[in-house]
Amino acid sequence: MAGRRVLVRVDFNVPLEDGRILDDTRIREAVPTIKDLVERNARVILMTHLGRPDGEVDEKARTTPLAERLSELIGRPVEHLDDCIGAQVEQAVGAMHDGDIIMLENVRFHSGETKNDPEFARQLASLGDLYVNDAFGTAHRAHASTAGIAHYLPAVAGLLMEREIRTLGKVMSDPPHPLVAIIGGSKISTKIGVLRSLLERVDRLCVGGAMACTFLKAKGLSMGRSLVEEDQLEVARSLLSGGSGRAGGLVLPLDAVVAEDARAGVKTETVAIDSVPADMKVLDVGPMTVERFLQTCDGAAAVVWNGPLGVYEVPPFDHGTDALAHGLAGSDAETIIGGGDLVAALEKQHLAERMSFVSTGGGATLEFLEGKTLPGIAALQDRRPG
Repeated sequence: MAGRRVLVRVDFNVPLEDGRILDDTRIREAVPTIKDLVERNARVILMTHLGRPDGEVDEKARTTPLAERLSELIGRPVEHLDDCIGAQVEQAVGAMHDGDIIMLENVRFHSGETKNDPEFARQLASLGDLYVNDAFGTAHRAHASTAGIAHYLPAVAGLLMEREIRTLGKVMSDPPHPLVAIIGGSKISTKIGVLRSLLERVDRLCVGGAMACTFLKAKGLSMGRSLVEEDQLEVARSLLSGGSGRAGGLVLPLDAVVAEDARAGVKTETVAIDSVPADMKVLDVGPMTVERFLQTCDGAAAVVWNGPLGVYEVPPFDHGTDALAHGLAGSDAETIIGGGDLVAALEKQHLAERMSFVSTGGGATLEFLEGKTLPGIAALQDRRPG
């Protein structure tokens, strides 16, 4: 590996406020791959996107603070460049020594990134001898730096990508039993595929979040002013009646926290799920539901959880998610946490580190669990789980 230029696609798409990183989890997760390459005397060239600059240079989306934070984490200098292609970039890469690290500018400053433009991918590829994809969070995107570049360079998975594929792949191909899944979030329409896929694999599937309201209304219960997808009621009935997989394994809420709207300081009430007032909205699961979900998980070999159980970003509607997280943190089961909003909720409670595995993907995790082929993984030479 000494002397070789290694292009590494990382997912450093972290939340920023006035140039300050609010959560560096994704940067920390990529450190083992970067350190491993540096220890092998590779010349490491990092690529990432940040935000949605839509092919334009956006000063607020520069990767400078990412390079600075990575340098702090690994205790080595990380040189930041003002672009990701072009003569100056080629010159800087050409001047690298073994063990050096360079971070390129936001690849989404070029429209060719999201269009998976072959010429842009070729220009990126010209900077390296080997391509390592360690960005599971973007693996569901067929972009130039996640898929296109693999047409021009030998492409392999980084340590983080490898762990994601192995852990989630086991759930799909060789799931441990008893296996329980917990799915939250607002809409069935965005998770139909995941629900159907998991129902074929799990022993029990707990449903929370606003999507539970659609299931409950499909059973004939009144949900007041809650978010209900009327056009998904037939889908919900199909899943409830055994139209897909182990439908008898669905576990729905017993009680709910209701209020007029999801806003801080609003008056709340906990009611039985069949007693939701007509003028109220279901905004979180109640304590009986949390207890039921935890009892369902008791004795499980593994628990897969994706999506919060309520409007967790508006307290007090985060209580259900937090209570379930605390309960699972002390579980003997292998706990596999889906990415996105749920990870943010767990980080807030300092519980992420107490779970067996926390995926760095949001949409990528969902699509993987749905059984879809992810372009960023399909492009790799060592893409098989196990």
